[in-house]
Amino acid sequence: MLSAIAWILLGAGSAGAILIGVRRHRPARRSPWLLLAASVTALAAGDVWYALDRMPLADTAYLAMFALVTLSLLQFTRGGALLADRARLIDLVAFACAALLVVWVFVISAADRFGAVSPADVIGALLLIGVAGRLVAADRRNVSAILLLTGAVGLLAGDVLYPLTESLPAESAYVLLYLAWGLSALHPSMRRLTEPRPAQPSPWRFRDTSLLAASAATPPVVLIIEALSGTVRDGLVIAITAAITLVLTITRLADAIHHHSQALNRERGLRTATTALVAAADPPAVEAAARAAVIRLLPSATVRRVLLAADDGRMAREGLPAAPAGAGSRSWWIAATDPDERTLVCPLRLEPLAVARPSGGALVITGRREALIAGRDALEVLAGETALALDRITLVEAVGRRDSDLYLRAVTGNTAEIMAVIDSDRRIRYASPGLRRLAGGEELPPLTVLDDLIHPDDRESVRSALSTKGDGTVHCAVQRADGSQALVEISYRDLRQDRLVQGLVVTLRVAGSRAEAVPQQGGDLPAWVNRRSAQHKFRF
Repeated sequence: MLSAIAWILLGAGSAGAILIGVRRHRPARRSPWLLLAASVTALAAGDVWYALDRMPLADTAYLAMFALVTLSLLQFTRGGALLADRARLIDLVAFACAALLVVWVFVISAADRFGAVSPADVIGALLLIGVAGRLVAADRRNVSAILLLTGAVGLLAGDVLYPLTESLPAESAYVLLYLAWGLSALHPSMRRLTEPRPAQPSPWRFRDTSLLAASAATPPVVLIIEALSGTVRDGLVIAITAAITLVLTITRLADAIHHHSQALNRERGLRTATTALVAAADPPAVEAAARAAVIRLLPSATVRRVLLAADDGRMAREGLPAAPAGAGSRSWWIAATDPDERTLVCPLRLEPLAVARPSGGALVITGRREALIAGRDALEVLAGETALALDRITLVEAVGRRDSDLYLRAVTGNTAEIMAVIDSDRRIRYASPGLRRLAGGEELPPLTVLDDLIHPDDRESVRSALSTKGDGTVHCAVQRADGSQALVEISYRDLRQDRLVQGLVVTLRVAGSRAEAVPQQGGDLPAWVNRRSAQHKFRF
């Protein structure tokens, strides 16, 4: 028989191993492991009181141990990586608890079999085996889950064998429990037991509700039957079973209410975000609406950074990598500086077409892993709505510029003024009829670049002038279609930051032609014309 000192050493070693594993591996949620360490401590305290023959204190410690380990296993099944939906598990555990109560009261207890075995201990151990077995079934290669199941089996074996034999081999089953649960926290696979994962609530089914209702009603019915038959012999077992089924039922209803509340908040947040994005008139307003939507969809304390990169260029400037090979098309993860945080990248894809925008871009959120994983679907939808808002603004601006160009063309159709609107890449977006006549062609080809109209000797100076910010003037020669040239003065206004223009407004003034001799009229012509004429004479 093991002494009280041996149980103290076993309990301290097992609880210490669990705490060391939590500190070393840093699981996403520590509460299940801390509750498991507390349950091991309570079990060790019960064994110490049992060795000292303090039975009331020992029974109290054993009951506390079962309560703590039940809470621990419920925490393992809450939003973990192995069990995305624990509703079915709760239904099955409640039904198994009720079935074991019926078997014990009307079969085992009635026949006076295993009279020394505590029915409450056996029922509790079987429930622990059921939950741990479900964890193992979800991931058969998880060593920590296997060790938890091994410890639960050792607890059942000790609860059955020790009251019957009270021998050292029977006590070794409890020793197996201490060792297995301590080692389960030291293995690296313990992180996967609490790794967050989006909840996948199962659809409502009448049979599941009926099963849960029957499980909750079983203990009162058994109590009524025993009371009507004479003496209530198993009152403690019935009370413990009723408490367990009540806790499971409340947990099941709380999960359903929580999922429903999350769905309502997500729907309300996306509806508000859609309204704000539709009302946004420019990209800064879209970014502000996206930031506010992220705060509504996720707890504000869990979000550290929200970035809306409207194009791939912004992502490159922020140092964000592109989608890794094999990553999902709707979002992917990036490691953050804080080990408890992650960065979620949701590309701006056009919904409901689910195609990428030509300019790319992404909605980037950095925050707590649990919150980001829980709200990942809603954030992906928000990124799609943001992409639609940005493309709507771009399309409205493009249509506005086209209408403005058409209006300008209609107004300047018969004027001799030579002007053009040039994009940032020096492509001519609009050209007045005077520029087309100057170039010597009827229509300019699509996507014509201003450099195509400038003489090769002057292209570098014109390109350098137009690339600088601000207004200015530059002198150059325009090369006509027939090979002749015309000296022009280009005056440009920098309206690239203007929301409606977004380009350079260029006005050309013809001063003379290089194909013809420039008349010498003293000061009638500007000095730069005479200098360009001299350059023309000595060019060849």
